[in-house]
Amino acid sequence: MSAVRTDTQRLREVWAAGGSAIGLWSVLADPVTAEIVGAVDADVVCVDGQHGLADVATLPAVLQAFRVVGRVPLVRVRWNDPGQIMRALDAGAAGVVVPMVSSVADAQAAAQACRFPPAGIRSWGPLWGARPVPTPAEQDDGVLCVVMIETAGAIENLEQILAVPGIDAIYVGPNDLALSCGLGRATYRTSPQVDELLGHVVSTARTAGVPVGLHCSDLEMAAHWRERGVSWLTAVTDADLLAAGLAHAVATLR
Repeated sequence: MSAVRTDTQRLREVWAAGGSAIGLWSVLADPVTAEIVGAVDADVVCVDGQHGLADVATLPAVLQAFRVVGRVPLVRVRWNDPGQIMRALDAGAAGVVVPMVSSVADAQAAAQACRFPPAGIRSWGPLWGARPVPTPAEQDDGVLCVVMIETAGAIENLEQILAVPGIDAIYVGPNDLALSCGLGRATYRTSPQVDELLGHVVSTARTAGVPVGLHCSDLEMAAHWRERGVSWLTAVTDADLLAAGLAHAVATLR
């Protein structure tokens, strides 16, 4: 494993250089798709275990397929649950993205589940086949704990969440954030309130020195928010690209 450059390392290198990381989002729990996605020269890939198809049974095989092409991705877990966080890391994820973190207690729980005692509560039990397995200290140093800012409570407690030890970055879910704040399906393009919310999160995180990612609906949105200081931008999923590519090919042939 030491010869593989994980997506945690890739992200930290981009952030240390002051850049914005280019992210891919994988929602298909298929090893062949994972190999294809993993081979692309993106800075980070996140396997979506919340709204994607990967689950406890399929995640180990998907992560193994990524490793075939030298990729060790992040995993978005289904919920802020220690068992799910530890399971993803045991299966070989480079880090986790934890949804619906609304309070300091939520953030502390996520950070502690990512690390072994005395820093946290993670239980020892690696699942991947590569040997030797990194030590607990090496895994603690290498892991990335990212919490999602996507609720009204998270906005209220944002500065305190950013200050929680062990929180390495935040990731904004704009759709759930708008819903939670009573703005329905409005976007930064259609609502000044949503634009202000997103801008507030980005500026507050940058002031605190914490990298901030944003889930974008398209490439134009990603380009817009890169100019506004977002340090990790995801604009496409493997399923969307497959559907768009197939539709374009058929339309062109017709």
